[in-house]
Amino acid sequence: MNQNFRILALGDAVGPEAVRYLGAKLWDFRKQHGINMVVCNAENAAVGNGLDPQSAEKLLSSGCDILTGGNHIFRKKEIRAYLENSDFLIRPANYPFGAPGSGHAIISIDGFRVLVINVLGVIFLEPLACPFATVDRILERESGRYDLAVLDIHAEATSEKIALGRYFDGRISCIFGTHTHVATADAQVLPRGSGYITDLGMTGPTDGVLGIRSDIIIEKMRTKLPVKFELAGGKVEASGAIFTLGDDFSCTSVEYVKF
Repeated sequence: MNQNFRILALGDAVGPEAVRYLGAKLWDFRKQHGINMVVCNAENAAVGNGLDPQSAEKLLSSGCDILTGGNHIFRKKEIRAYLENSDFLIRPANYPFGAPGSGHAIISIDGFRVLVINVLGVIFLEPLACPFATVDRILERESGRYDLAVLDIHAEATSEKIALGRYFDGRISCIFGTHTHVATADAQVLPRGSGYITDLGMTGPTDGVLGIRSDIIIEKMRTKLPVKFELAGGKVEASGAIFTLGDDFSCTSVEYVKF
């Protein structure tokens, strides 16, 4: 590889406004920053959490090369058949056997074979299969069939994300966390050459609490009573990180970005 390979990873897309925003902004951002590949976590892109096929198609046509999921990925029933038939939408790999779709995919980007893996953390979330062992098995199974690997760790606990990042350092070029909707200030290149950030943040409306109207969340926290979530309004921003890879696909820099 004679030039840098640049991957843009985008944090959880929240709601239709986030989908429309990426449709208007992402291609220009790719061109301006020399982005080769875009990975976007899309599990909250539809109204009411989850993802629908229409939102997935819009994101893929807006400049996203592959979409990842998380604990809400199966919320919309219609996404299940789409998962089975799409090569560009994956869900966490540690769901039980028989769950719709796949937890990893190999896609071709500029002549390179990119293995993308999605895994769900198990601390404070569903008691799924061990994410460490799950990713280990995928790397072993796909050995020799890819040039570089990318991992989306959709997890609640920062400790679990950091531990996974350290464990796979040097084996996966680009490792990032999603789920909390709040970006972390630890973008870095790990000792063995993997690019890492604990959480990419959120792509969606910023005038709220994690994309939801502030007054609704405050009411729920104060009263402990059920409420109906509604997406926040106001300014929309995309949050993520750019991973720059060198000749051997080790990471040379990680830059947090917002646009």
